[in-house]
Amino acid sequence: MTVKDDIHGQIVAGLKDAKFPINTPEELLAAFPAGADTTCRSGNLEVTAGEAGKLLTPADFPFKDAKKVADTIVERAGL
Repeated sequence: MTVKDDIHGQIVAGLKDAKFPINTPEELLAAFPAGADTTCRSGNLEVTAGEAGKLLTPADFPFKDAKKVADTIVERAGL
């Protein structure tokens, strides 16, 4: 599994109980189990939801599902 696939899967899993659509960055961070401190790890890479959220812009919202959140974050992170 690639780092990209691993992080993508962890983001989707972290949002499994989220209520969609998610309309704001604040709603997105609140949807993660540990909020902004939720951490995804793969190999030597470690990123928190708070750090990943900085890759998003207001135009990205609303998110309709966890896959779209993960797609956007891993694409912007260049993974």
